[in-house]
Amino acid sequence: MLPVPLEHYLIVAGILFTLGVVGVMVRRNAIVTLMSVELMLNAANLLLVVFARVHHDIGGQAMVFFVLTVAAAEAAVGLAILVAVYRRKRSVDVDGLNMLKG
Repeated sequence: MLPVPLEHYLIVAGILFTLGVVGVMVRRNAIVTLMSVELMLNAANLLLVVFARVHHDIGGQAMVFFVLTVAAAEAAVGLAILVAVYRRKRSVDVDGLNMLKG
């Protein structure tokens, strides 16, 4: 049994995920958008760990390592693209990133 009730973890994960969605939808800065995506991934990780603990299954915790790996790769590639864009345009505003259309 968890010392903290399951509902509390669900509420925290819901708040984190909502903040991430709002950050992606409202903010125009690409770096803030990447951080908001990280918030959403961490909310999913929290739920995976909690449900793995409740159901006594190690699979959820193993999945967290996969999600962390994907998040690290996403951050590295995303920041590299943003640095290249910033060097060219001197801005990371997502509305001005239409040069990647090909």
